[in-house]
Amino acid sequence: MKNLFTSESVSEGHPDKVSDQISDAILDAMLAEDSESRVAVETLVTTGLAVISGEVRTEAYVEVQDLVREVIRDIGYTKNSYRFDADSCGVLTTIHQQSPDIAQGVDEDSNKAMGAGDQGMMFGYASKETDSYMPMTLQYAHDLLRELARIRKKTDTMPYLAPDSKSQVTVEYDENGKPKRVDTIVISTQHDEDVEQAQIKSDLEKHLIPTVIKPELMDDKTIIHVNPTGKFVVGGPHGDTGLTGRKIIVDTYGGRGGHGGGAFSGKDPSKVDRSAAYAARHIAKNIVAADLADECLVQLAYAIGIAEPVSINVNTYGTGKVNDIALADKIASVFDCTPAGIIKRFDLKRPIYRKTAAYGHFGRDEFPWEKLDYTHKIQNAL
Repeated sequence: MKNLFTSESVSEGHPDKVSDQISDAILDAMLAEDSESRVAVETLVTTGLAVISGEVRTEAYVEVQDLVREVIRDIGYTKNSYRFDADSCGVLTTIHQQSPDIAQGVDEDSNKAMGAGDQGMMFGYASKETDSYMPMTLQYAHDLLRELARIRKKTDTMPYLAPDSKSQVTVEYDENGKPKRVDTIVISTQHDEDVEQAQIKSDLEKHLIPTVIKPELMDDKTIIHVNPTGKFVVGGPHGDTGLTGRKIIVDTYGGRGGHGGGAFSGKDPSKVDRSAAYAARHIAKNIVAADLADECLVQLAYAIGIAEPVSINVNTYGTGKVNDIALADKIASVFDCTPAGIIKRFDLKRPIYRKTAAYGHFGRDEFPWEKLDYTHKIQNAL
């Protein structure tokens, strides 16, 4: 029996990711004018319509309709045939004031530290499986779609490509849990009406897959499925309604480790759903990079209005060089896990979020929570 594991990714043109990018673009626009903005924005997209809702507290003024159309245009929805395009879709906005009940628990003053914006548990994961300390299955799934988007936007190689696409990568592992080979690749990509299925498969096998997947991981038994239904013309928000926060496994670790259930996009960093998940990844990655474990899952849990986490848990899956409990005990002294400490460490009150909203929030060196700047600190503490 093969030991197989699978992860999926979705492109920036997937309807749920369209929603995520709109929500984070609004967040960025507010933070650009007012770094103290409190934002919790949700987006729904469907045939010819984008609906923006949520609650904010900000001094910023944002032309929401113009910004929504800019995001849709950048993604590539510019044709009437998509039944959802930047110039003709409707934009409805129903944003209201943030609840003062939440604000009084979160706001920092001379008598109280900044509290967590909500209760919940957040997870961070890292392993030595790839150079990015990400699961190979998810890293390849993201990379395939990022490269497919580059081909669509920057080249004439496959002029029939449309914005919506999905990928799935299955890796076979050996008895020690090490990647052995790529077993299956699935790519579904939206396309124009006048292209044959065989042409799409041939082009992807020639121009996409070999540029992403290491050749030594593929063999004559590797299975490749391209548009398995045989046709993918109707896509994007016309083919499937999109919602902010509906791709949380794609956003994190592709099913590896754990997930607390909270989404990221559209939320300012006072919401620990987002900021503490970034902190947990930073901790896990630095533990693995410090050679204290080959694999690590960190859980942080919070109560609304309370600054310090209510619990910290570490699981190194038997690969740790020191006891997991000892690691968890040292995390609190090495890493400031309060909301204010996390925000300061990563400089989160700035407009950096829109680019997180497609192709994963982790495994990309451009983000501050990916820095390996605490390896010596955690080593010295132990």
